[in-house]
Amino acid sequence: MDLSADLRIDLPEDALALLSILDAAGFEAWAVGGFVRDALLGRACSDIDIACSAIWADTKRVCERAGLRTHETGVAHGTITVICGDSAFEVTTFRSDGQYKDGRHPDSVSFVSSIEEDLARRDFTINAMAWRPDRGLVDPFGGKADIQLGVIRAVGDPHQRFAEDALRILRACRFSAELGYAVEPCTYQGMLENKGLLSKISAERVTHELQKLVLGPHAGDALLACVDALSAVLPELVAMKGFNQQTPYHIFDVLEHTARVVDGVPPYPLVRWAALFHDMGKPACFFKDENGTGHFYGHAGVSVPIARGIMQRLTFSNTFIDRVLALVRRHDDVVPANPKAVKRMLARLGGDTELFAALCDLKRGDARGQSPKFSGPRIALADDLQRTLEEIIAADEAFTVKSLAINGRDVMRLGVAQGPEIGEALAQLLDAVIDGEVANLASDLEEYALRNVIGKSFSKKLPKSVDGIGKGA
Repeated sequence: MDLSADLRIDLPEDALALLSILDAAGFEAWAVGGFVRDALLGRACSDIDIACSAIWADTKRVCERAGLRTHETGVAHGTITVICGDSAFEVTTFRSDGQYKDGRHPDSVSFVSSIEEDLARRDFTINAMAWRPDRGLVDPFGGKADIQLGVIRAVGDPHQRFAEDALRILRACRFSAELGYAVEPCTYQGMLENKGLLSKISAERVTHELQKLVLGPHAGDALLACVDALSAVLPELVAMKGFNQQTPYHIFDVLEHTARVVDGVPPYPLVRWAALFHDMGKPACFFKDENGTGHFYGHAGVSVPIARGIMQRLTFSNTFIDRVLALVRRHDDVVPANPKAVKRMLARLGGDTELFAALCDLKRGDARGQSPKFSGPRIALADDLQRTLEEIIAADEAFTVKSLAINGRDVMRLGVAQGPEIGEALAQLLDAVIDGEVANLASDLEEYALRNVIGKSFSKKLPKSVDGIGKGA
């Protein structure tokens, strides 16, 4: 990336107005941090932070005198929020941070006189730049050069930076996933030396950073490059690292396969997290046959409790957890691309068509992480499943008990006693509809039920609509 010496950053009108108000009062104000980094990268950034030579009380006084609203959001650290036009800006006094005894926040701050001193407290060089229209870019630590190099480098002593705030370890991994940058070796060493401090970071903050990492366009590369640092919050990754699958279907170890699957699925949370978790049970299930070929029978089922433990340790909702686990549990199920099989899988997924579409995405991604000798037909099968799903939806075909033209009351009226037999009778009717034995019309279903269901002893075996689909090896 070529960042010329005469580069220009265009600040929004509201930001320019706020800088002008502070400058007119005799203070020095700069746009800092992520906005400057993203502007140099050509990326959109809606949040603009301002560093200013004024103490917060003076900033408040000057801005309110100019008719702007302010909020005292962090005055202990010199920060207030200023509303200018339609935008909110955090304005912070030039400062230097004291000790970080809790591994997250400075116990005290001292106000300093220059923007350069303020930038010295920041985490990475790419975030330690400032800009104002009349003086251009201030870059005392080489952030612009590191953008050109594609490097994440700590400001100053890496060990000190991460000992101050362990969350910076996850931020480095996340920036690697978002930007595709390599973590500079000394910086990575500082991350490893301090990763034990991540136990002090709240689950909410950890989840926030991991979510951004998993959704990054370079998430797979970041997982591989940063696995030893991430192991402090995702220790389950360690068993996957270097685990040779010893099967002709795979040319990567479990971790690299997983990384490629993560990159091989679309960047939305449901399928990205399922991709991360889908094979975590493989090391526990591994065995070799008499020919020395590796197998992982039942690994999807073993992956489910591992994934559940991780997501419960983080801060995901129960609904999200259940949907991710459904994908992990079913990712290796063999589903032929015909309407009957697809409708049965839809029934297993509670009729959730979005979840089935996500399963298709996961199956495609899983194939992309396998040996190219076998991936093509598996990707084609996932494409066919997606098309079959779309045809079923377009035809408004029944694939859940709720979509039947009769309900439990109707079945009771036909003579089935209240209780679990009602659900079994409806499931048998759904099987008949899926198999094409009867049309999904109330009269036809009632006639079919009287002939084939009512009065017969209900089998203890579950109907096909809730029984298992064949598993892949």
